[in-house]
Amino acid sequence: MTLEANDLKKLMHALEFASRKHKDQRRKDVDASPYINHPISLANILCNEAGITNIDVICGALLHDTVEDTDTTEQELNREFGEKICSIVMDVTDNPEMNRVERKQAQIDHAAHASTEAKLVKLADKISNLRDVAVNAPPSWSLERRQEYFDWAKQVIDQVRGVHPLLESIFDQAYTNRP
Repeated sequence: MTLEANDLKKLMHALEFASRKHKDQRRKDVDASPYINHPISLANILCNEAGITNIDVICGALLHDTVEDTDTTEQELNREFGEKICSIVMDVTDNPEMNRVERKQAQIDHAAHASTEAKLVKLADKISNLRDVAVNAPPSWSLERRQEYFDWAKQVIDQVRGVHPLLESIFDQAYTNRP
């Protein structure tokens, strides 16, 4: 498999954009890991574990938290990456006007209606997060909160089942590490 020059340019642009946007952010884990490790983890899960090579999906994974967690706007994303990638990102972006409980329920409610590409990104996101919570949870998270996160993630993923059996199997394996 060879990567077309335009796809490689798009991939590197997405990686550079995401790393610049997340440059001052850290994960909530005990090591305060650089935030960019998370989107890179999604791209790796999709490409190297699940065999997904759709460049728009991989770029969407790299950019999936830019609108939600940085000053990036939907218009900026559309201008930089086009309608398809912007659509994938917006399909997995939470509404910041909702409180935490409402956002979590909205993810469950919306998951089944997301595009196929967004469902793949959602699966990779939950796999990455379960793996992180299982081995390096935020220090302030109680056992109960970690368990609730696992159970909620499963509720979200149960809404997208049928989109990619291998990725779903990888999620199920990550879920077996529920605290």
